[in-house]
Formats: sequence, C-alpha cells, structure tokens
Amino acid sequence: MEKLENYIACCGFYCKTCKTFINLSCRGCKIGYDNNERDISKAKCKIKICCYKDKKLSTCAECINFPKCTILSDRFKVGSYDNKKCLESLDYIKNNGYYDFIKKANNWRNYFGKLK
Repeated sequence: MEKLENYIACCGFYCKTCKTFINLSCRGCKIGYDNNERDISKAKCKIKICCYKDKKLSTCAECINFPKCTILSDRFKVGSYDNKKCLESLDYIKNNGYYDFIKKANNWRNYFGKLK
C-alpha cells in the first residue's frame, strides 16, 4: 500500500495536485526513495536532506525544530505567496495530521491551496 505522506514534500507542497508532477516533469520530493528506485544520497535539497534523509521524517511538520528551523527560514526568507502557503501547510499538518491535510489538499489545483 502506498504511503500518502510520500506525496507531501518535506516542505509542505502537495505533489498529487502539482501540475509539474502530474505532467511527469517532476518525480516528487520523496517518491521512489522508500523502495530504492532513487538514491537519497544524490539529493540536493537541503530541506529534504535534513528532514527525510537525516531525521527520517515525512515532513518538517514532525520536526521538533519546526517552525524555528534555520534551513526552512533560509529557504523561505523571500516572502513569496508560495513560500507562505508552504509554511501554512506544515503548520496545518502539525496541528491536524496528514489525513486531514490530504483530504483538503486533494481539492487543490496546484501544489498549494486553501486549508481553512
């Protein structure tokens, strides 16, 4: 059975509704690492390396350092709308869990959307 959390990027973006993922231009943040189709040692994203490779977490929402993590704050220091939505997703997951997050995220038209 597939782990639905694998479709949530470490940083909170949701692959299943991401246009780039849907049109096969992206393999997702975590898809293929759990079954060795991809080699995690080749990952370049600092967030993925810290969260998924080093700490063995599904997302940063599970980390004791969230939301004060310097890796996240360095990545999202530019206050773009996408970055804000990413942090909102992580906060939602932390407070409501993956199941509730996925129920809402499945209705999105992009890799982020409304959670309220």
